[in-house]
Formats: sequence, C-alpha cells, structure tokens
Amino acid sequence: MDIVVEKNLRVTMRDGVELATDVYRPAAGGPFPTLVERIPYNKDIYGMASGWVDVLRAAGAGFAVVVQDTRGRSQSAGTFRPFADEGHDGADTIAWAAAQPWSTGSVGMFGSSYTGATQWLAAAQRPPALATISAAVTSSDYHDNWLYQGGAFRLGFALQWVTSTLGLGELLRNASTEAERLAELRRMLDAMDDVFGTLPVRDHPLLTTIAPYLAEWLDHPERDDYWARLSARGATTTDIPVLNIGGWHDLFLGGTLDNYLALRDRTAQPDARRQRLIIGPWAHGATSGVFPERAFGVQAGADAIDITGVQLAWFTEHLTDSPATTSASPVRIFVMGPDIWRDEPDWPLPDTEYVDYFLGSMSDARTSAGDGTLSTSPGSDTVSDFFVYDPADPVTTCGGATFLPGLFIGANAGPRDQAGTETRQDVLCYTSEPLELPLEVTGPVRARLHISSSAVDTDFTATLTDVHPDGRSELVCDGIVRCRYRSSTTRAEFLKPGRVYEIDVDLVATSYVFAAGHRLRLDVSSSNFPKFDRNPNAAVPVADAGPADLVVATNTVWHDSTRPSRLVLPVIRRPA
Repeated sequence: MDIVVEKNLRVTMRDGVELATDVYRPAAGGPFPTLVERIPYNKDIYGMASGWVDVLRAAGAGFAVVVQDTRGRSQSAGTFRPFADEGHDGADTIAWAAAQPWSTGSVGMFGSSYTGATQWLAAAQRPPALATISAAVTSSDYHDNWLYQGGAFRLGFALQWVTSTLGLGELLRNASTEAERLAELRRMLDAMDDVFGTLPVRDHPLLTTIAPYLAEWLDHPERDDYWARLSARGATTTDIPVLNIGGWHDLFLGGTLDNYLALRDRTAQPDARRQRLIIGPWAHGATSGVFPERAFGVQAGADAIDITGVQLAWFTEHLTDSPATTSASPVRIFVMGPDIWRDEPDWPLPDTEYVDYFLGSMSDARTSAGDGTLSTSPGSDTVSDFFVYDPADPVTTCGGATFLPGLFIGANAGPRDQAGTETRQDVLCYTSEPLELPLEVTGPVRARLHISSSAVDTDFTATLTDVHPDGRSELVCDGIVRCRYRSSTTRAEFLKPGRVYEIDVDLVATSYVFAAGHRLRLDVSSSNFPKFDRNPNAAVPVADAGPADLVVATNTVWHDSTRPSRLVLPVIRRPA
C-alpha cells in the first residue's frame, strides 16, 4: 500500500499557538479511522514516534496517523510546561484531526510514558471525537507514581529525564545560540553520579534555568493544589474504552494499575471490550524481557507478542465497529518464574489469598548473614532489630523500577542480584525457610511495619527478593515510605523520636512464582539512592538540605506479639 506523508503541518491551538504535526495515511481511498500521538521527544525521530505503535504499519493497515510535537518541543511553537497544556492542546488536536477530509471523525490515541500522559489529560477534556485510548507505561497523576513515590522524590528519574531528554531537547532547538550551555549539559550527562549526588538537591542552576519546572516539582513535595491542577486522575476522567499496558519493573506500574482500577470500579463486571490490562516483564525503556542478570524467555518481549498488532486490533474494534478481534480476557499478565503469558478475568485476581509473612529474628537481622526470619507463624525470640542510617552513606540503588543511565538496556533496572546490598550493616534481611512447593505471588504487595526512629523524620524501604539455592537474591519488587508522609502525601507529620508507629510500605505489585527450594526474603533499610532522594532525617525541606543538615538516625523495626511487622503477599493457589 502506498502511503502519503505530510510533514510539519501547522495546527493552531485555541490560544493561537501553532504545533508542528505530521500525517501518515493511505494514498488511496478514505476516509480513515484516525490515530493521534502527541510527543515531546521530537516526532522526526522515528524510533520515538513508533516506540509502541509502528506508525507506518498503522497507516498501511488503513489508519490515518497524526504525530505531533507537543507545545514548546522540537518544531512546535510555545513554551513547554509539563502536563499543564496537554489537556486542551490534546482536545484541540483531536477536533482538528476529526474534521479533516481524510478522517472518519472517529479518533483514538496511542503512546507511552509522557505520550501516555498526553492521552489521559486529553481524555479528561472529554473531546467528542475521541473514541478510545491505548496508554502504555504511564500514569494519570503526576505527583503520586510519577515524580514522587511514598512521599519520596524520584531523584534518579527526575534528573535523568530532565537532563537527557527534556533539557537536552530544549537546548537542541536553539543549538546555534546555546553551544556553551549545550556543552555543559553534555558534561553533566557524562557524570550523572555527580549530578545525583549534589546537595542540596535543588542546586542545579543550569537545569532549573532551562527546565524551570524542576524547581517547581521540588517546591511542591506534597500533593497540593499545584499537582491537583495537573492531574487527570479520578473516576470521572473518561467513559471511553481504554487499553492499559504496563511492566512489572516499570516505574509507572502503580499508575497503570491505578488507571485500570479507577475505571474498573465503575462497572459491575470486568468487560474486555471496555477495558483491558496487559503487563509484561518490562522496565521503562527496556521491553525485551532481557536484563543483564535475568532473561524471561523468547516470548517475553513487547515485539514477541506483537504489541503494535495488539493495539491495531484494539483500534480496529473501537474505531470501525468491526467484530471483536481482541482477547475476551480483560487482563493478560506475564508470570515470571515459569515465564509464561496468562489470561485472567480481572485485577487483582479474584482468587487471591492475602497471606501474612511475619518478621522475626533470634538476635540480629542485619545483613543476609544475620538471623532474620520470615514466617507465616507469628513469634520471635527478640522484639526488634535496629540499624544506623547515615544519609551521607546511602544504600546504592541496585535494580528495580528505575530510570537511570543505561535505561534502554535495563543496565540498572529490574531483577538484579541484591547479594551485595545485603552485606551492608544498614540493611535488615528477613528470610524464609526453603519452600517445599512452588509459591505464586500475583497482585499488590505490601509491608506493614512497626517502626521507630531516633530522628524526627526518616525513610523506610522494603524489597522483596527471591533467594536462589546458589545465594543469588533476585529483586522482585520494592517500595518506600517517607515517614513525614506516612499518613498522607498531602501534609507532613513528623515523628516523635522513640515512639513506635505502624507504616504501610507499598511495593506496588508483581506476578512471580518462587520455585521449590528457593526462599523469600524481605530487605528493610532507609535509603535507595539515587532512585530516591536521601532523607536528611531532619525537619527541613528535603530539597534544601545540604551536607550540614544531614543527621545520622538509629532506626528500629519492631516484631513482637503486639507489634507484628509483616509482609503481606497475594498468594494464588491453583491445581498444578
């Protein structure tokens, strides 16, 4: 099929700003159902525009495809303000696309990450022509599960995103006049460890000059009106069908699941025609299912399941009134361990059994060589374990849901071995006995900890791992709580030193089968840097804390009969 490509059409927004827009469509016939993607990463880079849906393949399948640089990016006019203008710009672009003579007037949207956010923000405007969206590895809220998690700032993601894509793109728009700053930014990209380690966190004058929104994010650590204005989260966001796509090791997994659940709560029964959820063994930017220390098999990758074809089938169903060709199952997940795809009727799985695994120790749970225990039977020889957290010497990030240098090959993401981390004296390790039978854990994972601290504020991190017979401790999922936000991310409430509090650490979710002979382990500490910023353990704004503000804290996890700290696992028991 011959395809017509129209480059750099100027589409005028309601305030007169013109956005650069490309159109790909079949050369003959029409009109065509229409797909829209709005991207801040330069539409002329084909790999960016076709990251989750191959644009030329979509046009060859009979769609008109509109790809647009968002406001203030690449060849579009205006000023880029993350999230702030995407709702009305998206609605205006959808209306323009639907009115073109080559369009049937029925529009869908696609894209991932920020391009997924542009979909949710446009859908919240309820444009009449928008019939469906396919939102991959994204969120509809940009405080929780985007720039903050558990109250902690996602430092590595924010600085890597601003430096390597947003800031770099801004300077490249004016490369002829920005040579000096462009050279400085490139030097920063070659020394990101130094960038991450800078204190105070906000002390990045180049970044806050070219990307002033970075300072705004740091100025608003709580989910206040600033974030509420930017959010598309809520039960009333949209009534259109939605295809949600996520990854078990993706940093926006929590947002993907929240998006599914928000719409699911409005229906009596799950309905695959109205909403679907697909989750693979992927990290952000790394969707092959292959990581440096773990490969999930040849069927694990997004390309292996033909993620473009899956979405084109969805769009055909919802934009052309064709008979359903997509799966009848609302949920499709990749189960790690047996490394298989499996269809499910809903999320969380209806047959989930939540099982408590209680923390305990005989004397000292510090390091994997300690005697910390994890058991379904409560009881412990000691009442607590403690460690010393020094924010000047934080635990180094080792895998998980990250966005760090080397992200496109998952260099420091996903299921990395935690054995090195577990030799630190500031890491408590609670380990089960070897499993007699395989154990499937599929669903949301939580750690409910009774804690105290010598400081007025601190963090607690929790990491679930699979301990192999050879000693390898493979990360499954992890989370964090900033104690000043233990009750709410909308307001700070500091600790009283020495008082015991119960906190809930959200490890998000997984689908993982622990093999017979393997052991479960929960690691507890107070830092995961640079994935998260370091808590200075002081009653100061974290972004403003300098080296002199750092306080060493003694942190304690309690696990006696009246304060039963525990890991809550979603266990699936089915006939073999």
